[in-house]
Amino acid sequence: MLFWSNKRVLVTGGAGFLGTYVVSCLKERGCRNIFIPRSREYDLVNMDAVKQLYADSKPDIVIHLAACVGGIGANCDNPGKFFYNNLMMGVQMMEIGRQIGIEKFVALGTVCAYPKFSKIPFKEEDLWSGYPEETNAPYGLAKKMLLVQSQSYRQQYGFNSIFLLPVNLYGPGDNFDLSSSHVIPALIKKCIDAKRKVQSAKYKEPSSMRSALCPMPFASTITIWGTGKPTREFLYVGDAAKAIILAAEKYNKSEPVNIGAGFEISIKDLVNLIVKLTGFKGKVIWDKTKPDGQPRRCLDTLKAYKEFGFKAKTSLIEGLRKTIDWYKSNTLSMP
Repeated sequence: MLFWSNKRVLVTGGAGFLGTYVVSCLKERGCRNIFIPRSREYDLVNMDAVKQLYADSKPDIVIHLAACVGGIGANCDNPGKFFYNNLMMGVQMMEIGRQIGIEKFVALGTVCAYPKFSKIPFKEEDLWSGYPEETNAPYGLAKKMLLVQSQSYRQQYGFNSIFLLPVNLYGPGDNFDLSSSHVIPALIKKCIDAKRKVQSAKYKEPSSMRSALCPMPFASTITIWGTGKPTREFLYVGDAAKAIILAAEKYNKSEPVNIGAGFEISIKDLVNLIVKLTGFKGKVIWDKTKPDGQPRRCLDTLKAYKEFGFKAKTSLIEGLRKTIDWYKSNTLSMP
């Protein structure tokens, strides 16, 4: 609590999905001076905007969460944008922070920075052992350059910056836009919306059309990309926020640190679990013409526990239930 009491903290992306949880954690730990820039006021791809942001916020600590992100489809459609915007935002934020002498810079990387065929579980020392999975390599490499910048700045300037590598996050308040969302919110939206559509059609159906032989004449299907074989690791957003705050307080080294839950689940098993938790009764269609992405993802999380005492607390089932409940409560109710 004392660590944050007199700190001025700049949280880029502080109004976003992860950012809102990080800001909440900061407030819980006694931080009273939090500056949350909005993209309409500060375009962090523009150096002049970055300089203005620092002049306005005068931070002691920067937690850089702002990013252009999305699922496989969004990465495939916007490789140039994802590379350039993420690279320029991070590089310029760190450079100006160094120039004005802030106390600490917390950079957030991504599990997408790991080589496509990394050994399971991914260890931090394997980060440079190969090229990332092609569908999200531009995004992963842009983020990875912040690690290079962080380490070189510490070596040359004594600049205190750290680099964290989180896995895919999920939770209440996630992005449920199918054009840019990640797998968990996309699956939840597809299942709930399909279920609502069937339920709505059932209620609108004239009673004369119903019969014991055909109680539910409206079929329901959802389509999922790929084969379902790849595995992924997922971290509840509230746990991720706590990890970031702990690292900001206690970690001051050059080496990257994984932030994850320490387990993996196949996409097929994840789909089956979300189907069960949402009560979706329709058919799941696998579109095998679409890419699977990286074959496996699972982080070694031992360093985070050793260095700053972080261990994920929220189980996948508990986190999914909270996320499903949030989506139901914050979108149109079933008739």
